[in-house]
Amino acid sequence: MTQHRIASAWKKSLFIFIAIAIIGGILPQAVMAQDFLSKKEKTKKIEHFVQNQMQESQIPGVSLVIVEKGNIAYQNGFGYADVASKKPVTGDTLFELASTSKAFTGLAILQLEKEGKLKRTDLITTFVPWLQLSYNGKSASITVQDLLYHTSGIPSTSIQYYPESDADDALEQTARTLLNQPLNREPGSSYEYATINYDLLGLIIEKVTGQPYKAYMQEHILQPLGMNDSKVGVEQIPPANMAMGYRLQFTVPTAHTPAIYRGNTPAGYIISSANDVAKWMNVQLGNVQLQGIDPQLVGDSHVPDQSVEPLEEHTYYGAGWLVQQGDNKVVHHAGSNPTFSSYITLLPEEQMGVAVLSNMRSSTTTTIAQGVMDIWNGKELEGNSQPDGMLKVERISTYVTVLLGGLGLIGLMLIALCMKKVFNQQRYRPALKGKRSLMLIIHIVLFAAAIFLILNLPKILLDGMSWTFVDRWAPATIMLTMYSLLATGSVYFVYGLMLLSTKKRSETSRELK
Repeated sequence: MTQHRIASAWKKSLFIFIAIAIIGGILPQAVMAQDFLSKKEKTKKIEHFVQNQMQESQIPGVSLVIVEKGNIAYQNGFGYADVASKKPVTGDTLFELASTSKAFTGLAILQLEKEGKLKRTDLITTFVPWLQLSYNGKSASITVQDLLYHTSGIPSTSIQYYPESDADDALEQTARTLLNQPLNREPGSSYEYATINYDLLGLIIEKVTGQPYKAYMQEHILQPLGMNDSKVGVEQIPPANMAMGYRLQFTVPTAHTPAIYRGNTPAGYIISSANDVAKWMNVQLGNVQLQGIDPQLVGDSHVPDQSVEPLEEHTYYGAGWLVQQGDNKVVHHAGSNPTFSSYITLLPEEQMGVAVLSNMRSSTTTTIAQGVMDIWNGKELEGNSQPDGMLKVERISTYVTVLLGGLGLIGLMLIALCMKKVFNQQRYRPALKGKRSLMLIIHIVLFAAAIFLILNLPKILLDGMSWTFVDRWAPATIMLTMYSLLATGSVYFVYGLMLLSTKKRSETSRELK
């Protein structure tokens, strides 16, 4: 009996052991299969989402990369690097990073501070003595950290005065445009984003190191990061894997090569690919050990300036990064150049990052990155995303331009008809006096006021910007709309002058004559 119990217990134990072994082998495989299916479903959803966003916003090409825990979790190219040749976007396609370049310059400043070559509390005149700026008519003291955190008081409208230049002293040329611009606020008192702040930091890097900004960044930042395919600044002859840039014209993405603004390189012209940006994000998340760059400096670049009011709720500016404080810290930045845009967002606690690079200026890169982040983390997308705001303006401009063109043609026909009547003596020139003279003066004054309004429209709507800024940064059709307004207005002004300076001859007077 005892032996039977022992045998029974042994068999039961053996059964349990085998069951545990089987279940132990099956469960991990089941979990792995589930994770695989989950990732497959997520990537499919991401691809569908990206393609829809590109279609809605007319973006020719997008490069997307997701990093997680030190690895590239997903990378894909969508659309074309060059529409004409049907060249596809790949992980090696190069894009202008636009303002996401600022974090590279910010890291270089922190690196030089660690080496004892400068301090963030140093006045900028320590390095550039002639750069004396004023606030309310008095000399102002701007520090390196004021530039770093956009608290210098330099107006955001300073971007419109960038000189077109590919000269070696382009950074100095850019800095000198500030000499005739008063500051908007007292340095250190509050935040105002002005992209030129980081170009001044680039000039300081040159003064401190004795090297051109491009050479220093390539040697001390990009190479240690392993970003071997990345470049500093726009080149006259683009690399073979450089994407073509596009801007909207009559709602169609049109290839466009803007002028070179070498003086804006530190703030907006690091050139990189999704594969290289993945390395950059992993460095930011602390997942890569580097030679030549102290990991602590990367962490320091994510420490924002909280001595001023936040620019958004719980959001402050760090060294080239926007840092959103809260339950989950988010480090991010968007970038927009005339024909390129980008967005990088990092979740340090989850060790995850998303980067989106595009070969057209569009806020949709931000929408894509945030949407991809949500999908990857299993969140539902909030509502239906809207097309890029600039595309809406472009569509309105297209309709207005076409309408103005039609009205202009009608106006020319009316002028021709009026001239014909004058030639046929159906109209004659009476003496300008009384009511007719007053109407003529009013007509001229109204036309002059309309011209003044059109020429100053950007200043009114864009807080002091100029048509030069619009020409550089906005879709081409907006400028055509402005020229159409001027041309059509001039046509009707001439037609009005003809009506007011001539009078219809009555049938009786024509018969008598």
